[in-house]
Amino acid sequence: MPGKPTDIHIKEVRSETEHHSYRSPMKFGGRVVTDVVLLHITATVETRDGRVGSGRGSMTVGNAWGWPSAVVPPDKTLEAMTRMGELTAERANQCKEAGHPLEITHEYAKTYDAVAAECAKAMSLAEPIPKLAQLVATSPFEAAVFDAYGKTLGENSYNLLSHEFCNADLGYYLGGDFTGEYLDRYTLRKPKPRMPLYHLVGALDPLTESDIAQRLNDGLPETLAEWIVADGLTYLKIKLNGDDLEWDVARVCAIDAIAEETQAKRGVKDWCYSADFNEKCGSVEYVIGFLERIGKQSPDAVRRLQYIEQPTSRDLKAYPENRMHKAAAIKPVVIDEALVDFESLLLSREQGYSGVALKACKGHGEALLMGAAAQKFGMFLCVQDLTCPGASFLHSATLSARMPTVAAIEGNARQYCPAANAGWDAEYPGMFRITDGTLETALLAENGLGFHWPEKS
Repeated sequence: MPGKPTDIHIKEVRSETEHHSYRSPMKFGGRVVTDVVLLHITATVETRDGRVGSGRGSMTVGNAWGWPSAVVPPDKTLEAMTRMGELTAERANQCKEAGHPLEITHEYAKTYDAVAAECAKAMSLAEPIPKLAQLVATSPFEAAVFDAYGKTLGENSYNLLSHEFCNADLGYYLGGDFTGEYLDRYTLRKPKPRMPLYHLVGALDPLTESDIAQRLNDGLPETLAEWIVADGLTYLKIKLNGDDLEWDVARVCAIDAIAEETQAKRGVKDWCYSADFNEKCGSVEYVIGFLERIGKQSPDAVRRLQYIEQPTSRDLKAYPENRMHKAAAIKPVVIDEALVDFESLLLSREQGYSGVALKACKGHGEALLMGAAAQKFGMFLCVQDLTCPGASFLHSATLSARMPTVAAIEGNARQYCPAANAGWDAEYPGMFRITDGTLETALLAENGLGFHWPEKS
């Protein structure tokens, strides 16, 4: 590719980890998570015309979500993903590629399979590191490169996505339908000023006082009604089992009843839900039955349901019979765990998925590309986090705030590991201290990915 004066190359990359215990356990897809390891990356880059700058990226090493293995123990999947993230960062010091961050990370990603295989061999793992786990492990590196690029050029990274800065158009990444187009067409030049927050109702979360065996008494809400009132919530994401229809229906109806009563007291008339099965449904018929049952017991709950997330297996090729057309005719059905590249997005459309869930933990460049493709194809679009605290949450929020059709921001760390937000909540109170159910995303317009790290971080 021809070069530009603004093209960068990597000078130095460093990594470090941080650990936090959860305030309370979170259950999803049959798995329970009680702590988090954060992988932080710092990247220093230099432009062709001699400007030098640094940026940082951070992500939770979400092994329970990215690699729910039946043969490799969770402590080993966590170790392997962390090792891969650290090794990717270390090897990047020898990366000679120069260009726009989208180009650098796209080319460097071609080495991820080899690095993953090396880590798996060194640890004598019983299975290879899957693609989704690779993306999670390497995502903080990609975030750091994009952040460094913007900070070096003195501009927000989302405003450096046009032909003026990129050497290749979207056709290079996504095929002929995107020839002549660039990411500036599919992103906003300014973040949306405010966005509603999606609050997670985990499968273990207490709905009422009777669900609490012993109160934490840590100053934070504990029941669903307490959370709604304290944070002014109007968006609730509901984690479901997917293999117990009675429980799933009862759970949604119970949540809807609590929301009805609580919102009425607040004078709020409109609110939304999303339903996340985390791949546990055996077929689309389960989803149809779920919607029909809720429709009979609580029609308003179905009306309030904004979308359904990844109901069946992430392995789309292995289960081609899991077609979503019938469910997607009722509500948007979004691909999440199954989305690891453009090929999987195309396959999901063929199988009836009507929406896409973007995640910063799959790589910043990949999220931008998949967001562009989803918009081009007229698909429902949302952005979700991986119980991300601090920098990883703000990164996810900037992605939401810069994608035109995304309606809300998911943010779970304030519920499950608020200690990891220490320092960040004081630096960006409008993003971490919620009272009216919305986040002050206008704050996320700084150079780089849109924010800076607090001094002590």
